[in-house]
Amino acid sequence: MPDVSVVTIQPQRVALTTELSGRVSASLTAEVRPQVGGIIKDRLFTEGSDVKAGDTLYQIDPASYQAVLDGATAALAKAEASVAPLRLKAERYKDLLKSEAVSAQDYDDASAAQKLAEAEIELAKAALETARINLAYCKVTAPISGRIGRSAVTNGALVTASQAMPLSTIQCLDPVYVDVTQSSADMLRFRKALQSGQFSLNEGKAQVKLLLDDGSPYPEPGSLKFSEAFVDPSTGSVTLRTLFPNPKLMLLPGLFVRAVLEEGVKDQGILVPQRGVSRNPAGNATVLVVGADEKVEPRVIKTDRTVGENWLVNDGLKAGDRVIVEGLQKARPGTPVKAVPFGPRAEAAPAADKK
Repeated sequence: MPDVSVVTIQPQRVALTTELSGRVSASLTAEVRPQVGGIIKDRLFTEGSDVKAGDTLYQIDPASYQAVLDGATAALAKAEASVAPLRLKAERYKDLLKSEAVSAQDYDDASAAQKLAEAEIELAKAALETARINLAYCKVTAPISGRIGRSAVTNGALVTASQAMPLSTIQCLDPVYVDVTQSSADMLRFRKALQSGQFSLNEGKAQVKLLLDDGSPYPEPGSLKFSEAFVDPSTGSVTLRTLFPNPKLMLLPGLFVRAVLEEGVKDQGILVPQRGVSRNPAGNATVLVVGADEKVEPRVIKTDRTVGENWLVNDGLKAGDRVIVEGLQKARPGTPVKAVPFGPRAEAAPAADKK
């Protein structure tokens, strides 16, 4: 009687993952542009350094804007000085109108002149505030905190308000986004399996791990933020956005990575070593099982995906079945065999649990 090595099927908790490719992008990006025109007098940052929101990056020559501010201040003072006699005149005409010492037309003219002068004050105040804002814009500040890139201009360069070319770009690199794509077919399969109860989310949320371009794992775990609400018609895929902490700035925008997305957990998953699974002429997955009478029985199974070195089986096997993984060349359907436990099984089971 030939000896065969078998593994005894024991349902276990299996983490279901999928590997998707994607690229890193900054969580915040801001292009620095001037809001007023003028000559750059000084660049106040070091290229490639970290800056904070509000830091002054460039100083534009403020001389002309200071002159406008001074003129607006004088115009306001002039408007405030001119309104005083007009207000007094309107008050006197109001009293004289009661005794008919002046005509109603004279009072109306004086009242209108007072209101016009008061409106001139408000107009002068608005012009003064505009001049003050433009003078403040001579200091080009950082809109966000992050790492600033190279400067596109040098001292002495002429810049214009809201120009197309940015002076520099700031990117927030901690945390960063990793945008990956998943086929619409896989997305629908995942949702159907989740709704049917085949598996559940791990702690109610999807965890993400990252593999760098050289294959090494990224030490910080990430999380799935959202998926786009449309399918790209050219590729038939959906973009998923994941968020990763990046304290050591290992992840740079544009870096190619692979994200391992934990789709869910199957509490009663059945795993079979790949070495024990073959295909029949019809293309169906089959295994050889040692039956209760110690005879070999062929069994057609339905596999879902690979989990490490194992197949995840959806149908065809149950707890307690003994699947032959070594000695297949000696086993023939219907022949008696001597089943012995497969040695590496003790190590394979914990690995599957951990995964």
